[in-house]
Amino acid sequence: MATILIAEDDRNMRLLTSARLSDLYNVVCVCDGSEALEIVHNGGIDMIIADIMMPRMDGYELLKTIRSEGYTIPYLLLTAKESLDDKQRGFSLGTDDYMTKPFSSDELIWRVKALLRRANIAQDKKIKLGKVIVDSEKYAIYSDSEYIEFPKKEFELLFKLLSYPDMIFSKQQLLDSIWGVNAESGEETVKTHISRIRNRLKNIKEFSIITIKGLGYKADIGKENCL
Repeated sequence: MATILIAEDDRNMRLLTSARLSDLYNVVCVCDGSEALEIVHNGGIDMIIADIMMPRMDGYELLKTIRSEGYTIPYLLLTAKESLDDKQRGFSLGTDDYMTKPFSSDELIWRVKALLRRANIAQDKKIKLGKVIVDSEKYAIYSDSEYIEFPKKEFELLFKLLSYPDMIFSKQQLLDSIWGVNAESGEETVKTHISRIRNRLKNIKEFSIITIKGLGYKADIGKENCL
């Protein structure tokens, strides 16, 4: 079970956030960024949820410090500060996500799950969906009964979609991400590669690539395969 560190100086908000996550994760709570940093140094933390306005060390300073020390722990700013400047500062310092108060408990859980999922993918370089392993070191997916190798671009496209399940990507977004913003290829390249990927996946039931008319593509992995 993952361990989440909550840094929040407001007692009621700290208890509320903890209560919403404690059924799913181990939760450690502190009152300010300095305490949070000490716990990070002790190890064992899988994710940080931090307020911005805290005594001794605020959420920005905590974020700046842990990133400068090389920590890649997923970081979620959960704050009443909602201006674009505040969000821009948070993301420029290295936050992975940003939520404003008041917040939906369901949305908080979705975002936490998504951040932990992406952190696991980045660390393991693999995605496990049911009995299928999507392996970025081999450019292949495999199970007990299947082993399918992909050309590099096709695999990168598939891995991108599977890393953000249910997120819709436009053709242009996928083109920029996989081929680069200065690529000479056009959006038709993405469409062709998606078609080839689907052909290779015709016997795979754990996930599929769906076309969202007028918007782009998304990976559908089914609730039973969510991490």
